[in-house]
Amino acid sequence: MGEEARALDMEETSEENTTRRNHVVHDLMVDLYPLSSYYFGSRDALRVKDEIISDRVIRLKSNYAAHGLRTCVDAVLLVELFKHPHVLLLQYRNSIFKLPGGRLRPGESDIEGVKRKLASKLSVNENVVVPGLEVGECIGMWWRPNFETLMYPFLPPNVKHPKECTKLFLVRLPVHQQFVVPKNFKLLAVPLCQLHENEKTYGQIISQIPKLLSKFSFNMMEI
Repeated sequence: MGEEARALDMEETSEENTTRRNHVVHDLMVDLYPLSSYYFGSRDALRVKDEIISDRVIRLKSNYAAHGLRTCVDAVLLVELFKHPHVLLLQYRNSIFKLPGGRLRPGESDIEGVKRKLASKLSVNENVVVPGLEVGECIGMWWRPNFETLMYPFLPPNVKHPKECTKLFLVRLPVHQQFVVPKNFKLLAVPLCQLHENEKTYGQIISQIPKLLSKFSFNMMEI
């Protein structure tokens, strides 16, 4: 009986390990649908707070004095174009590129914040959550140690009270989706090869997205 029990335990353990491996493979596989399967429209302009860097620093100091650490969440949305992964970026004034996202409200969870910000930036109704979007794992975090512009992909050991944390979440898209963007923004599909280490154009966070996605495999879907 002892040998039989051990054999059964080994079989169950093997099945559990196989199931775990299958889940890991599934989680690291991302289905990408053609850009042409999505609809893009526009709506009223969205008020932009960050006109210049000094204004942002002033607001950051005010926010930190009132609430402490500022936490932001950004969404990484991927589509297929020319058999290559492209990231959807918001462009403002032809030279500023952003991921859809923004600051969390007090008590708001990361996932709730991502969904709310996607609605405010990419939906016809900013108060209605965009349907069909699957908010996945956090693929990266950046820290602002002080009130300067530089952020780090790690928290320096000598920093006890960081001023801001930005988290990037991979958001999986359905086969069809409607994106309605404020008319003072453009929604662009930018290839990973163009983003790679192009900090001068896209900034220190967006330019690192290709590295953050290197552990994933992409399934180019045909519809």
